[in-house]
Amino acid sequence: MSRAEPGVRPGAGHGEAGARPAAEAGADAGPRASGPVGTVAGPPRGPGPLWTLGLFRSELLTTFRRWRTLALLGVLAAVPVLVGIAVRIETGDGPAGGGGHGDGPAFISQITNNGLFLVFTALAATLPFFLPMAIGVVAGDAIAGEASAGTLRYLLVAPAGRTRLLLTKYATTTAFCLVATLVVAVSALTTGALLFPLGELTTISGTRIGFGEGLLRALLIALVVAASLIGVAALGLFVSTLTNSGIAAMATTVGLLITVQILDQIPQLQAIQPYFFSHYWLSFADLMRDPVYWDDLLRNLGIQAVYAAVFGSAAWARFTTRDVTA
Repeated sequence: MSRAEPGVRPGAGHGEAGARPAAEAGADAGPRASGPVGTVAGPPRGPGPLWTLGLFRSELLTTFRRWRTLALLGVLAAVPVLVGIAVRIETGDGPAGGGGHGDGPAFISQITNNGLFLVFTALAATLPFFLPMAIGVVAGDAIAGEASAGTLRYLLVAPAGRTRLLLTKYATTTAFCLVATLVVAVSALTTGALLFPLGELTTISGTRIGFGEGLLRALLIALVVAASLIGVAALGLFVSTLTNSGIAAMATTVGLLITVQILDQIPQLQAIQPYFFSHYWLSFADLMRDPVYWDDLLRNLGIQAVYAAVFGSAAWARFTTRDVTA
């Protein structure tokens, strides 16, 4: 059988191009047609930006369609409702009210005057435990869950690459941080609007601001709270690369969160407490001052960036050298 001549269209004969699938032959048709017969094509291109966005979209849909994720968001949305109802009853505005005592944090005492304060109270109530726990569950399951289900090796067969897959997992987890925080904020705003009046509000400094500015500060607080969780997301992702058990990764991440917060309350550890990722979490309250105190806010964001860089790098080093065939 004669060899294909230089002018023959690739795939028309019985040479190498004809033996490959049509899709691959079509993709290589340009380079093969322009060079001499028998030249070897260059290395295949990696996945492009559109493919990466498709992978990210697929991860988002997979994460937010899980019943576990929906249950976590449901619990987070219920916390502001329970807090609002409790304050309404305690202040005597509800059917079982018996007069309030005005006890509790400053935000709680302000809820009855302005329902917008329920947003700040709900975020302060969920940030120490509920929000980090939800993030720890999602981050801890990111890699270990795939390994436990036996799908990790098949994900890596696709032209994703380990680094690209790890970045996609982390981006999905940080997206969940934002969504979870906004769920708390929106639930609190809705509950506050239904149970309490809205209008001008008094800042911690004693000045009064309009409802529009207060709403803008509430949005900024929600964004700061979401950013405060990126260190936890990186920590959970790193733990997830250490084991093939999703349950073990989730439990370890949540256990570390609880341990760090306990250590953050021990007076004898004051020297190292400013380096804990949870130490400046409640600094978002400084956004309710006039003027805003930025020192602790910037320290918090800086610490989260350091934790994200350190544990993100550790997760990359572990995952890129991990044997996924075991």
